[in-house]
Amino acid sequence: MTAIRYVSMPTEEAEAYWAGAPDANGQKPEVHVSEGDGVPCRHCLRDVEKGDPYLILAYRPFPTAQPYAELGPIFLHAEPCARNPESAETPPMFLRRESSLMKGYNAQDRIVYGTGQIVPSKDMNAAAARILAREDVHYIHVRSSLNNCYSCRIDRA
Repeated sequence: MTAIRYVSMPTEEAEAYWAGAPDANGQKPEVHVSEGDGVPCRHCLRDVEKGDPYLILAYRPFPTAQPYAELGPIFLHAEPCARNPESAETPPMFLRRESSLMKGYNAQDRIVYGTGQIVPSKDMNAAAARILAREDVHYIHVRSSLNNCYSCRIDRA
């Protein structure tokens, strides 16, 4: 079976947003307060606790703009948090959700057709290993199965 590792938003990017850098739309991230109803941070891969501030910003998790470089809203703790360690362990924020959308991308950052699937949280590791076993898949994006928001990346370990 293909070994995997979950990869969260790089700390350098999170630090830029915490310092007030503009998002992928050129706008300043919005600050909100969590009601405790599932605001997943893309840096620590945990939900923002009730009463804690968080940022909403437009994020494009690709090195360059191109037709397949999806852009969308994400949440990030408003205050610095520890980055989720890269490992094969399913990050905490997925354990509270029923399913996620997984899509494979090639080395040119283009979607590999036929890899997209809604995966139950309990089956994420096995599905990622199957997708990454394909030679034409370089990495996977995990997104919300309900809203298509970017969650994290999965690479070969």
